[in-house]
Amino acid sequence: MATSDTAVSVASLSRRDTTVSIVIIAGMFFIFGFLSWINAILIPYFKIACELTHFQSYLVAFAFYIAYFVMSMPASYLLKAVGFKRGMMIGFFALSLGAFIFVPAAMTRTYAVFLIGLFTIGVGLAILQTAANPYITILGPKERAAQRISIMGICNKFAGILAPLLFAAAVLRPTDQAMFDSLATMSDDMRASALDELIRRVIAPYTVVGAVLFLIGIGVRYSPLPEINTEEESAEVHAANHGKTHIFQFPHLVLGAVAIFIHVGAQVISIDTIINYAGSMGVSLIDAKVFPSYTLAMAIVGYFMGIAVVPRWISQTNMLRLVTIMGAVFSLLIVFTRGEVVLFGHRTDISIWFVVLLGIPNSLTWAGIWPLAIDGLGRFTKVGASLLIMGLCGNAILPMVYGYFADVAGLREAYWVLLPCYLYLIYYAMWGHKLRKW
Repeated sequence: MATSDTAVSVASLSRRDTTVSIVIIAGMFFIFGFLSWINAILIPYFKIACELTHFQSYLVAFAFYIAYFVMSMPASYLLKAVGFKRGMMIGFFALSLGAFIFVPAAMTRTYAVFLIGLFTIGVGLAILQTAANPYITILGPKERAAQRISIMGICNKFAGILAPLLFAAAVLRPTDQAMFDSLATMSDDMRASALDELIRRVIAPYTVVGAVLFLIGIGVRYSPLPEINTEEESAEVHAANHGKTHIFQFPHLVLGAVAIFIHVGAQVISIDTIINYAGSMGVSLIDAKVFPSYTLAMAIVGYFMGIAVVPRWISQTNMLRLVTIMGAVFSLLIVFTRGEVVLFGHRTDISIWFVVLLGIPNSLTWAGIWPLAIDGLGRFTKVGASLLIMGLCGNAILPMVYGYFADVAGLREAYWVLLPCYLYLIYYAMWGHKLRKW
């Protein structure tokens, strides 16, 4: 097994090497999911503890994901300079620093410092995802790339199910709802004291998380994960790329980056807004904390569907077409369906369950876009992957758009922002990915 820092070609890896590499990357995707989807409960938590509007609370997603826009391209050059494994170690160190920044932020109940911590975590994840996504795409047959990405997605979303539940168990108490309900009637001093106590509950868990992430970074550096040579090109790819000098000469890549931007933004809206949407139906935060887990559970269902049928029964391209259409249909049903239902012990409007069901199409959209977008990039693969990872800043922008319309028009009406997102994704799945010349 390759254990040195010398780059190797994918073809030279044994089956055991490949399997071990995939298992290590799967563990990393679990960590990505845990740190990303915990935002679903951080948003309402900070909204209460730091006394924020809807728009201000969605700065959590903005600060976290705008780091992908800032750091993704530098991350590609970092990986070229120091290699995948050293680059991943640096990424984990950034995650650790971001977690430790939560400690002074909580001591002073300063929302801006929390946002700096979230941005730092986002920087670390930008480095790690720039390395991990092309890694898992090229570790095996191209036609099964969506299947491997789906397996990574299961790890990611399973962590996302656990994250808000574990966070809630660590920092929320059964008696908190009574305190939340009485905040408006408290004196300024009593309210400040109660909120200070509430926010300082994050200190212990984030200190532990920071220490663990630092140790994982060292572990990855000395793991058996091989360095992969992404500079090699087949004769066919070399001929197709002859004369090309930059990634913007690949229309299918650029349009794919836009598709990633839109897809991830729509996905985060369906997860990070659902607790507040449940709250508008009279569901308490203590009970609503499980709704992101419902959406992520549907995502896992979608991943298993993808693993079962792609590419055996349906190509990954046709699956992308199917799920983007499904997403557009569910978006319309969120806005137009009404009626009270009782499901899993929750009395809510039926529309919230269509937000939950968005987890199915969202799970398979990323897996469909990624291999189409980096197809045939050859020596441009690392930089192309950085452009796609940069698209993750859609997680920063689109929730803010939703938050604006939620304040102006209402939480349900704000879900209209999803429809144009899925219409563009349908375009990319049908036609956009085929473009090889502008």
